[in-house]
Amino acid sequence: MTAEELWKEYAEEKNLENVEYEAWNFGGAADKLANLVIKGIKTATCSLYYWYQDGKEKLPEEGEYSVILNSKNEAICIIKTTKIYIIPYCDVSEEHAYKEGEGDRSLLYWKKVHEEFFSGELAETEKKFQDNMEVVCEEFELQYIAKYNF
Repeated sequence: MTAEELWKEYAEEKNLENVEYEAWNFGGAADKLANLVIKGIKTATCSLYYWYQDGKEKLPEEGEYSVILNSKNEAICIIKTTKIYIIPYCDVSEEHAYKEGEGDRSLLYWKKVHEEFFSGELAETEKKFQDNMEVVCEEFELQYIAKYNF
């Protein structure tokens, strides 16, 4: 199912008109992380603020909808952003790490995998990962799950 098809199904069911959405997948482990969302384990994510600073990428906003895609760009579910905040990577809380739902859900695990992921993302730029880099923390609620097996 495409993002457009899933959004149409959801919008018709909820009587939503003229509501925009973004379609994207979680970098690094799209299938695993989408499945954590569906199970209600993953209710947060984050990204480097660096990617938004030039204005090419739009910062997520509270109240926005997103269609979450798997690694094959198939629509898996729909989420709604409930909270956005920007903080230094080194200040990410245990609570946020837990809400991201990965590994043992600890801050130590979160920092390890996110430093590796962010370093990889920055590898083709002039930037190097630093502990004080700002991250965009996003919390969300699951709104809808695709009605097919994936």
